[in-house]
Amino acid sequence: MEKVGVAELKNRLSEYLQKVRAGETVLVFDRQDPVARIERVSPDSAPDDRARRLERAGIIRRGSGPVPFARLREPAPEARASVVQALVDERAEGR
Repeated sequence: MEKVGVAELKNRLSEYLQKVRAGETVLVFDRQDPVARIERVSPDSAPDDRARRLERAGIIRRGSGPVPFARLREPAPEARASVVQALVDERAEGR
């Protein structure tokens, strides 16, 4: 692991990035304090988008086939029960 000061890193950034691309880790110091570590990012780790994180957490599931746009034109299904009535009933029961 190579150690470098902020000023030297700023002046020779391209050189240090080449080292990082080659797999080396660079530890950045501000005076005597370590403030950052620069490491190579693997090529297969693309920036994570929100949908991918939610999918990994099991919160959403992505579709596997084409989107059935014709279904969007269909009328909404009839409600089987009233949400408002369920809330009133729940409050009356003291829950």
